Amino acid sequence: MKIYSLEDTIAAISTPLGEGGIGIVRISGPQALRIADRLFRGKVKPSRASTYTLHYGHIVYQGEVIDEVILSVMRAPRSYTREDVVEINCHGGILPLRKTLEAVLQEGARLAKPGEFTLRAFLNGRIDLTQAEAVLDIVKAKSELSLRNAVNQLKGGLSSYLNRLEERLLHILSLLEANLDFPEEEVEPLDRESILKELARIKKELRRILEREKEGRILREGIQVGIVGRPNVGKSTLLNRMLGRERAIVTEIPGTTRDLIEEWINIQGVAFRLIDTAGWREVEDRVEKEGVRRTGEVIENADLLLVMIDGSEKITPEDERIMEATREKNRILVINKMDLGEVIDEDTLPSPRIKISALKGEGLEELKKMMVRKVLEGEIDTGEGILVTSIRQIELLRLAYRRIEEGERGFREGMSEEFLAQDLREALSAIKEIKGEEVGEEILEMIFSRFCIGK
Repeated sequence: MKIYSLEDTIAAISTPLGEGGIGIVRISGPQALRIADRLFRGKVKPSRASTYTLHYGHIVYQGEVIDEVILSVMRAPRSYTREDVVEINCHGGILPLRKTLEAVLQEGARLAKPGEFTLRAFLNGRIDLTQAEAVLDIVKAKSELSLRNAVNQLKGGLSSYLNRLEERLLHILSLLEANLDFPEEEVEPLDRESILKELARIKKELRRILEREKEGRILREGIQVGIVGRPNVGKSTLLNRMLGRERAIVTEIPGTTRDLIEEWINIQGVAFRLIDTAGWREVEDRVEKEGVRRTGEVIENADLLLVMIDGSEKITPEDERIMEATREKNRILVINKMDLGEVIDEDTLPSPRIKISALKGEGLEELKKMMVRKVLEGEIDTGEGILVTSIRQIELLRLAYRRIEEGERGFREGMSEEFLAQDLREALSAIKEIKGEEVGEEILEMIFSRFCIGK
């Protein structure tokens, strides 16, 4: 995405397409109010309206009334983009939204690129890059915890910490550079021990953040849960029961599920991505064989496996093979079909295990609780401390940590302060890149291309 001139006025539909109560066409830029003047018919011209006001009227283009609307005015700099912003609240249908947007574009605006409204908020200094990424996290949040963490980041939680960290590193750097630039002047003697203690404290804080990477990944991606087992043990029935709807086809014919079926479910505020897999067995059919191969990939990559066994039958060689294949994995053994009577010898099976009836819905709440405990080994706390969910931010924090660690090690071993100063400059550069103070167009393109048009 090219970083377009801020002199352009941009517009886009900012609500999902389809039928609904309201749809919004958003306009931002120096010509936003003038364009609205030419299209809006109401008691007050948008260019004469006070900021943060709503106005009833109609959108009229080339003599045709397009829609009855409520128009909102937000004047620079107190708007989302720090530019003049007009939002036209239309009836929520594809046609009135499209025709209103077309009229706005004909009057001089251009269609916004993905994420360009938030990009302008960043370029105009309203938010930093960590907050811009938090906007995307809010839009894509799949659980209460991920939403709460994203809101904390948007409020500046990470930004505030990075600013304080930058100040502490700059203070150390200023002491080092004073001794380097004026070695024979009357400057305060360098207290090497105090510097080393402060660097140790900074490293400890960064280490604490980096150690929570797994929790951040869980909030970002959810927990991948593979439901595996031989054919007809109830994998698809379990998926449907946990979702509360018929998502997967359930029959008595082996091999009904030939591809992966993925769905999201929220358990205790955490997003789980459930993956129903093809039955694990030796097959000749090419399509079913591909399904079994993909099952193997799920076994390899999932955060948690629900290994299903039919408790109404004796253990089969296929059951034994899949238990062996998952022996070193994070798994729960799920003994299903207990409504048909227990035939299996439970004491011969590995732990942890749980008995359920997917058909009747019995034991599912206990299974859900076990899933959360098995993966998290506790709770994710987004109320205190910094929880980073962005891979980009994590990698840059790692880089800053390495540079501080390398500089501290050399300084402790008696090397010149010049080497520590250089390492601290590189750590500061990484921190600035996290905030977007030193960032290239390619990084901005990577980040904002993931946004929807209109945000």
